[in-house]
This record gives sequence, C-alpha cells and structure tokens, in this order.
Amino acid sequence: MSPEPTPANRSLEAAQSALAAEHAAAYGYGVIGARAAAARQGEAREAYGEHLARRDALARTVREMGGSPRPAEAAYTLPFAVRAPGDAERLAAEIEDRVAGAYSDLVRAAEGPLRREAADALSAAAVRAARWRGVGVAFPGLTEKR
Repeated sequence: MSPEPTPANRSLEAAQSALAAEHAAAYGYGVIGARAAAARQGEAREAYGEHLARRDALARTVREMGGSPRPAEAAYTLPFAVRAPGDAERLAAEIEDRVAGAYSDLVRAAEGPLRREAADALSAAAVRAARWRGVGVAFPGLTEKR
C-alpha cells in the first residue's frame, strides 16, 4: 500500500494538471482563432492571451513548489473536427469547461494565495465558457466529474 499523498504533493500535482490544461487551451485557441467568425476573433485572441498568461504563471508556481513544469505536447487531439465558426465556438466552450475542471481540482488541493488564484482562474474559464456557449452551467468546473 502506498502512503497517502501529502497536501503539498496534491497541490503540486493539481498545479501540474492545470498547467497541462492551459497548454491544451493555448493549442485549441490556435484552431479556434483560425475558424471563428470574424465577429468573435477578438474574443478568441483575448482568451488565447489569458491562457498564455495563466500558463506562464502556473509554470512559475510549479517551479516555486519544487517541481519541473510539464512541457506542452507537440500537438493535441481535438474532440471533433473544427470546420466552421459554430464548431470553433463549441470547441472554445469545451476547452473552457476542461480548464475550469482542472482549476476546480486545484482549488480543492491548494491553500492560501494559490487557492485564490485557482478560484479566479476557474471563474474566468466559466465566464468564457458561458459566453462561447451562450449559457452558463450550474456548477462550473464540475462538469468533468460526471
């Protein structure tokens, strides 16, 4: 039987998972930006920038926690083909749901300022998902836990 993970280990692993979600989000927004309707391309660029900023902050946090930040994958498999603006919007909402799920885990695992940052990131992802989808969900970040 393996020992129970320490709170610090749980926080580091949750931060690594959130970092992985941010890497995937940045990749996905590259596709979204290429397929989004002209009226939503600014929104896609803004979200892309926000994900890059959170990714960089999480990489610093992981290093401060004594970890080595997980690198981005060379490519990510999209959950469906993105051929039209509607597909891009659906992908953006799904990406934000996944990011919110990762930050939900970090909120549960972290303490202090990291918990607050994770809660802010979860909230931001939930708002972006609602904008892309046109409607919010009752418990953002928990949709992945079905």
